[in-house]
Amino acid sequence: MSKPNEKVHMLTQDAQKRKNNFSEVATGLTEELVLQEAERCLNCKNPLCVAGCPVGINIPKFIQLIKEKKYLEAAVVINQDNLLPAICGRVCPQENQCEQACVLNKSGKSIGIGYLERFVADYQRKHSKEETKERPSSKGKKVAIIGSGPSGLTCASELKKMGYGVTIFEAFHKPGGVLVYGIPEFRLPKDIVNYEIDNLRKMGVEIRTNSVIGRLKTIDKLFEEGFDAVYIATGAGHPVFMSVEGEELNYVYSSNEFLTRVNLMEAYKFPEVDTPVVLGKKVAVIGGGNTAMDSARCALRMGTEKVYCIYRRSEKEMPARVEEIEHAKEEGVEFMFLTAPVKYIGDTENNVKKAVCIKMELGELDASGRRRPVPISGSEFEIEVDSVVVAIGTNANPLISETTKDMEVNKWGYIVADEAGRTTKKYVYAGGDIVTGSATVIKAMGAGKETAHVIDEDLEKKDR
Repeated sequence: MSKPNEKVHMLTQDAQKRKNNFSEVATGLTEELVLQEAERCLNCKNPLCVAGCPVGINIPKFIQLIKEKKYLEAAVVINQDNLLPAICGRVCPQENQCEQACVLNKSGKSIGIGYLERFVADYQRKHSKEETKERPSSKGKKVAIIGSGPSGLTCASELKKMGYGVTIFEAFHKPGGVLVYGIPEFRLPKDIVNYEIDNLRKMGVEIRTNSVIGRLKTIDKLFEEGFDAVYIATGAGHPVFMSVEGEELNYVYSSNEFLTRVNLMEAYKFPEVDTPVVLGKKVAVIGGGNTAMDSARCALRMGTEKVYCIYRRSEKEMPARVEEIEHAKEEGVEFMFLTAPVKYIGDTENNVKKAVCIKMELGELDASGRRRPVPISGSEFEIEVDSVVVAIGTNANPLISETTKDMEVNKWGYIVADEAGRTTKKYVYAGGDIVTGSATVIKAMGAGKETAHVIDEDLEKKDR
């Protein structure tokens, strides 16, 4: 039990048990702990936490309703601004957003806003009555949304509320984008994602899966079919490698392929499912972000004996959430800081068998504001590995830009859009990672929400 003036601690599965299963690690707060945490909120007249939330949830209002045990009413308040509260309560970095802005954070004891949001969303899912979602009167216009990740889903919700016909085109066979292919079951159960997507369907949003825009049809073809605007929310899921010798060897995976196989294709259930993942006894995961943590922790649960997380900077510079790093440590991931692979060595069948690494030291600050890692001459060493997962980031997928020549992209392939989400092609908009590069779920949602209102404004002007 936390002290009354301190943030409560999330309840979790025991580390030795959870590393052998894909059940959710964080088991949620009891009602007693939720009420204890809610009572700490000062209900500020100038709530900085709201400004810190990319979608602008009325945080003090929903917390006040929690204090009054009006949990369904609290859910209504959250839903006014957030289509995916159970998801955001689990995977958003609140510590860098709403909780960082909380006035209590000055003493290091900010309100557990994410914990409270998760509780309310879970309560709503379990206790609200099944209702037909209200469908607003139609404006007689249609918007196509490419991608069913957090940005696309949020934009679709906002536009549907305003009376637009909305169709989402999703390349995979299941909707959800990074929520289903990138985030493991033990962090974000897929039944939660499915529930929140079903709510969108009940509003009348059409979702077409197995629809690869840029191959199946082009942006211009969508306009020919009668869509009045297009919102591109395809994310940034193109794999990035390090271009070191040996990356072409068997069982050197990109994190995209590895996590998609494990999460979307449920390879952890093999042979009950058709998709396998071959890892072996020793796995090296390269990188220090949340994707690297997800990859390392998935590898453990797939039955490997040893998982190394190799990161070229120190722990202090790791971009992953502190909570995810701590969970990985508790589960047995072995961290190798200030280390980078320079070569992979294979056997006669071209299967990776060794990683040649070099020690690093931190030099001057680079463009990211972190000290640049510098190789230490003569410090090379080898570790035995049976597989490698490269989790150093992603780039924009070029499918749409290659077939939309009159829409500008930057030198990295990301779509050029203004702050409102307008691209250089008339009535084509973009938001989320395809514009900014890899960011957070909630920031992508914020872009989708804002751009939906810009689309509405532009289409209204078109008729004048």
